[in-house]
Amino acid sequence: MGSERAPKSSGNSSSDGGRRQCSEKLDLVFIDGPYPGQGKSDVKGFYDPPYYEWFQFSEDFQEYYNFEECLAYIEDYMIKQGPFDGLMGFSQGAIISSALPGMQLDGVALTKVPKIKYVIIMSGGKFGGSMFGSPKLAVNAFSSPVKCSSLHIIGEEDFLKEPGIELSESFVDPFVIHHPKGHTIARLDEKGLKTTLSFIEKIDKM
Repeated sequence: MGSERAPKSSGNSSSDGGRRQCSEKLDLVFIDGPYPGQGKSDVKGFYDPPYYEWFQFSEDFQEYYNFEECLAYIEDYMIKQGPFDGLMGFSQGAIISSALPGMQLDGVALTKVPKIKYVIIMSGGKFGGSMFGSPKLAVNAFSSPVKCSSLHIIGEEDFLKEPGIELSESFVDPFVIHHPKGHTIARLDEKGLKTTLSFIEKIDKM
């Protein structure tokens, strides 16, 4: 999850130009999760440790721990470092980012910060969906279609592909990008970059 300052791309290809356009239009700030990662990390070998997580859950993804503390941590950061317009998250960060607009509307999270205008979701899933149970505070997060602008990036080989599709269908007029990779932050092709730029143009007018 995070608002981040994206790295600049290099090169002269049209896709590099698209990436530069994306990064120039977003002021991004990355934050770490509040808890040290437990167990084996899927990003080991790709990113250097230490690794962090936002909350913990049982093996069947039905019970959640330190969830309220996670929400307080996120809101405290947004109060001190914000204001922020939107959220972006990968994997566990995507799961909680996608639920926060509905939780904010329900009055159980982010009550002291401005309304979230958009979310960018990479390899996410839905609380209360086919794979994940729902923490008590998130039980109403998807009780109605989420009227928050959203961009969903879904991998064809990702074990969260189906939960990611299910999640995207919970939003009103979502932008969706499919890529051929698995559970990773994929390098987008020209079609994906075009969709991303269209999404950025939309939120830039909000």
